[in-house]
Amino acid sequence: MKNKAYAVLAALACLLFASSAFADKPVEWQTGLQSAATGIMEEIRWFEQYTLWFIIPITLLVLLLLIIVVVKFREGANPVPSRTSHNTLIEVIWTVGPVIVLLFLAIPSFQLLTAQLTPPPNPDMTVKATGNQWYWSYEYEVGENPLSFDSLLLKDEDRAGLGKEDKAAYPRLLAVDNEVVVPVGKTVRLLVTAADVIHAFAMPAFGVKIDAVPGRLNETWFKADREGLYYGQCSELCGKDHAYMPIAVRVVAQDKYDAWLAAAATNLGEANKALMASTDGAAKTVDVAANAAQ
Repeated sequence: MKNKAYAVLAALACLLFASSAFADKPVEWQTGLQSAATGIMEEIRWFEQYTLWFIIPITLLVLLLLIIVVVKFREGANPVPSRTSHNTLIEVIWTVGPVIVLLFLAIPSFQLLTAQLTPPPNPDMTVKATGNQWYWSYEYEVGENPLSFDSLLLKDEDRAGLGKEDKAAYPRLLAVDNEVVVPVGKTVRLLVTAADVIHAFAMPAFGVKIDAVPGRLNETWFKADREGLYYGQCSELCGKDHAYMPIAVRVVAQDKYDAWLAAAATNLGEANKALMASTDGAAKTVDVAANAAQ
């Protein structure tokens, strides 16, 4: 028992040396997608820019045609309406043109969707996320005793002691008491379900969005390419507190993850505080241990 306690203290000590964490979250007046933290999100950002090459010209063309119709075919310019019923060439163009455009959109879209929902054959770890009204529960499939905990919205009183910089890293309505912790550069297999009604697990920076359906186990994956703190939310209207069940994933180096996992097996709250302190120092001013549950 004493050896185990020493091991936990050593694991906590390993967490005390790190650089500041990066918090990826929505920002005011944001018009584009969040910065990519995974290869899949890089592809999604590329696909968005790719589709604009079709959307913008088509929008401008339709606007131009509307202006021409308004000006050229107004009553003052054409007191006698045209009796033309059809034009074969125009009908061929507006049938074949959209088909070609849809093909250019569909092929990369299907390829991206397949990549999103097809995990690599040998993931490095598996995490199960369960949506509840209104919080998330997580279970790590590690060893004989899986680590499991609930993740609830961080209360305003818990954020009261934060400094200005810390409040930016732990924003209101996005920060949680117990974050999902994963190692950087590792493939994480994510199993998603729900305990009551339909929810949706969405993490924009990872390019992950998948329904959590009671009685069904949906599967997706991600591999974060850089360390940091990433925020998402439930994206399926699930009741009165739908807006208050955020998702937070902290990506850290492998050694810090191993230390956190060893410490969390004994005391999740203290492990979280030590990890927060090692990455950005916020645990020195905010106590999230009160809601920690194993």
